[in-house]
Amino acid sequence: MLAREVTKESLNTLVVKFYTKVLKDDLIGPIFIDILGKNLEEENWKEHIELLTNFWASLALGEKNYNSSPFAPHIEFRKRLSVSAFERWLKLFSETLNTIFHPQIADQFLAKSKTIAGNFIRNLELT
Repeated sequence: MLAREVTKESLNTLVVKFYTKVLKDDLIGPIFIDILGKNLEEENWKEHIELLTNFWASLALGEKNYNSSPFAPHIEFRKRLSVSAFERWLKLFSETLNTIFHPQIADQFLAKSKTIAGNFIRNLELT
């Protein structure tokens, strides 16, 4: 059954399921594997999953546990990023959203993620 409300637990599920898909993806998987490793059970991944869960909780629930910049890490890896990579990220994110949340909630998250991706693409000057 699809969730009709957003909770910290549902956000964590979203992040874990999403990155499980990412690691299997031929376009963006290698980027994440090179940075964080192949196994979601590794400490780097655990920290990343917690960070992203907190990021989405700050946006969706108003929680204050996210104290970072979502854009900053992308600057370091700019040469490995492309519009196609962000499009793939959005596709996988959308697919994952639709397995967890009721369509109305999934659509809200997707709209927000498209805005964020668009800002990143612009600010990184990707073509």
